[in-house]
Amino acid sequence: MSEDSVDHIDFNDLNKKALSKPLVKHIYTADPSTHVFNGKIYIYPSHDIDAGEAFDDLGSHFAMEDYHVLSMDHIGGEVVDHGVALHVKDVPWAEKQMWAPDANEKDGIYYLFFPAKDYEGIFRIGVATSHSPSGPFIPQYEAIKDSFSIDPAVFKDNDGSYYMYFGGLWGGQLQRWATGSFNADQPEIPTAFIPHDREAALLPMVAKMRNDLLEFEEKPKEIEILDENGNLLLAGDHDRRFFEAAWLHKHNGNYYFSYSTGDTHFICYAIGESPYGPFYYKGRVLTPVVGWTSHHSICKIGDKTYLFYHDSSLSKGVTHLRSVKVTEINYLDDGTIKTIDPYSG
Repeated sequence: MSEDSVDHIDFNDLNKKALSKPLVKHIYTADPSTHVFNGKIYIYPSHDIDAGEAFDDLGSHFAMEDYHVLSMDHIGGEVVDHGVALHVKDVPWAEKQMWAPDANEKDGIYYLFFPAKDYEGIFRIGVATSHSPSGPFIPQYEAIKDSFSIDPAVFKDNDGSYYMYFGGLWGGQLQRWATGSFNADQPEIPTAFIPHDREAALLPMVAKMRNDLLEFEEKPKEIEILDENGNLLLAGDHDRRFFEAAWLHKHNGNYYFSYSTGDTHFICYAIGESPYGPFYYKGRVLTPVVGWTSHHSICKIGDKTYLFYHDSSLSKGVTHLRSVKVTEINYLDDGTIKTIDPYSG
């Protein structure tokens, strides 16, 4: 549901039908990355604010300045806001726009991975560390070498390897890296350099992390998302092609790569046999929410799997003031995911 279509919405009725209520209401939170550390659920969202920026397709109105960490002992339990875990003013290389983060843990150290624009207006991805999953986090002096674009998601495989997935179109700048270096032409046009509809869609990226999780071990590689015939999804296939919000999880030995389709507002998924793919498109995890963006994480907690997502129902449709929610995911016998309607309650 785009911001243009919210005028007719009865938000009282919508919130009654919603599968989930906002986890917190004292601040606006979005883009939730969720993990279980030491038996407790930790959520790493972006922190939405209204900075007065104009609404545009570059995402200028998403002017987030810091990160908070949320935690709870169990689904449905009290949610604790641990306060500011990292502020942009404390990151030497970053100027603004602290967009969707992720976190992970290794050998008792907790890592916060986050995108931000540097002082040249280019999105990079940084790392900050802490001895506590709730922070505060201390950032590295420079961004990860060879990092670009947005939406880092770091997956730990069963063999102890860590992989970062990332990328986002339009304001996320992925399309500006198609030649291997940043193309600064036509900065006011977010769709510049997007492939034509009948060409293959732009692909998300993956890179194995170095053992210390502070840098890439390898140059980032494209992730192939294929249709039922084994062909790359096309740029004009807006209902299925990747836009942003990469996430990886495993179920019954298979790798599930999920993502947002952006302007059509679906969370979709594809399945593969390797963390590098290729991934075969299988369907939708979530139908559109109120607000322009849709962003998520998928986390196994106990013997159940949960989708953490956001919508703009609390702000009555203001697309850059969002709220994190959670609902259970159900797998069908063939391993596919039952599509969730967030307002079918």
